[in-house]
Amino acid sequence: MRHSVSKDLYAYWNWLRGARAAPDRSDIDPAAIRHVLADSFIVEVEPACVFPIRLCGTRMNALWLSDQKGKSFLDLWRAEDRRNVAAALLTVVDGATPAVAGALACPPSVNDGRSGANFAEFDRDLNLELLLLPLRHFGKTHSRLLGSLSSSNQTSWFGRAVAAPLCLKSLRIIRAQEQKPTAQSLSVGLSPRGTPRPAPRLIVHEGGRSNM
Repeated sequence: MRHSVSKDLYAYWNWLRGARAAPDRSDIDPAAIRHVLADSFIVEVEPACVFPIRLCGTRMNALWLSDQKGKSFLDLWRAEDRRNVAAALLTVVDGATPAVAGALACPPSVNDGRSGANFAEFDRDLNLELLLLPLRHFGKTHSRLLGSLSSSNQTSWFGRAVAAPLCLKSLRIIRAQEQKPTAQSLSVGLSPRGTPRPAPRLIVHEGGRSNM
């Protein structure tokens, strides 16, 4: 993990779960992670594997200039990447295993039809880091995913035009025998609930029921 959003959300999730494989959806206090909410989301896991988005931060909505709540998480990605993204989501819930991925949001086409603006000079990709964390929901293990999608650079077109579908660049799976987050990574406005713990080790793999 490279982005502060990913590190803080992971630290909070790890702190909440304690000795469990994953925390429950009801454990999450939005006020405790208010500084990362704009980049965060919750996805439902259902039998059809559509993965509808049940909660979506404002910065994610700004990428496509519309509210993504209720839409399929897979639809945010290029067609050729959707199978790998779905496999990553299922790996997270099946193994209660967090994952982090690298992605690109490509700029809009010239003379973007939706915004009516010309973005020929704004050809810089937006580098993104995706974090996926398992959640329990009313005790069910295959029910929800908590995640974040944060950027490491800025572009002139962000929030002004609709991004192209995301491109998956890499996928990292966090080991079950990971180290735990450091005290510094837990500085997200939490009240202490135990001894803070060091950052996780990562393995790199090139990337291929009730409502809220």
